[in-house]
Amino acid sequence: MKPNAPTTAVLLHFEDEQQSATRIAQAAHLNLCQIERHRFPDGELKLRLPSALPPQVILLRTLDKPNEKLLELLLAAQTARELDARHLTLVAPYMAYMRQDIAFHPGEAVSQRVVGRFLASLFDAVITVDPHLHRVARLQEAVPVAQAIVLSGAPLLSDLIAARRQRPLLIGPDVESAQWVALAAMRHGFDHAVCQKVRHGDHSVQVELPDVAITGRQVVLLDDVASTGQTVTQATRLLLAAGAASVDVAVTHALFADDALQLLLDVGVSEIWSTDCITHSSNATSMASAIAAALTELLRQ
Repeated sequence: MKPNAPTTAVLLHFEDEQQSATRIAQAAHLNLCQIERHRFPDGELKLRLPSALPPQVILLRTLDKPNEKLLELLLAAQTARELDARHLTLVAPYMAYMRQDIAFHPGEAVSQRVVGRFLASLFDAVITVDPHLHRVARLQEAVPVAQAIVLSGAPLLSDLIAARRQRPLLIGPDVESAQWVALAAMRHGFDHAVCQKVRHGDHSVQVELPDVAITGRQVVLLDDVASTGQTVTQATRLLLAAGAASVDVAVTHALFADDALQLLLDVGVSEIWSTDCITHSSNATSMASAIAAALTELLRQ
């Protein structure tokens, strides 16, 4: 270690995640330092880390719009190693490239496997929230690091729903959402069910409502992620047509590509709530305390 290197773990972050980093650092009692980022006219990036680092370093980078951020992780992690960091933890509240976990056609890249191994080559530990795992049961199978920690936004969303709605009915927009819907429902004893979905493309889905009483109910569509909004839009139309008193949307990761947010509001969604895993106007609850607790436990080991 360099003579003037700090001894307490430090949380590194980029300028666009200052608020999230501050909340986590304060909750975990960590030193906080921003990575300087410069873009050259030709598009190349230059990063500058602190000149001295402690043995334990945490890097915060949520991986929405992931392609350039993955390069940032490569540059930052390898530089941190050169600056004597011995244990590197990635905190990626949203983990990208998890959906493509199998080659459906010859020659397709299995991006989950490729990106997972890439991250494992850089970091000793990973903390993420509600990764979109389908045919893979554990995060460590996708990102083979020594310590792979998965948190969930479902309990926080459940608390939020309990505070704002009376006797809500939680519905998942598809079978894949069942795990998060069940977790949120169990926390407060909510009624819950899931829709059936057939996807015909990125912007074309067909939804079938579950066989439950909907008339007069305050329905909350809950899922790990909202991207194009197509599935939730169709489910909302069907729920309102079936007599739902209201339909709200609660998601861990507010991706909301293009005009997805406006699409939901136009179709009749009353409220849209998300965690702060991805900074968005719909953020209504924060994962900072849960992430800080996981970091504190990890740093004790």
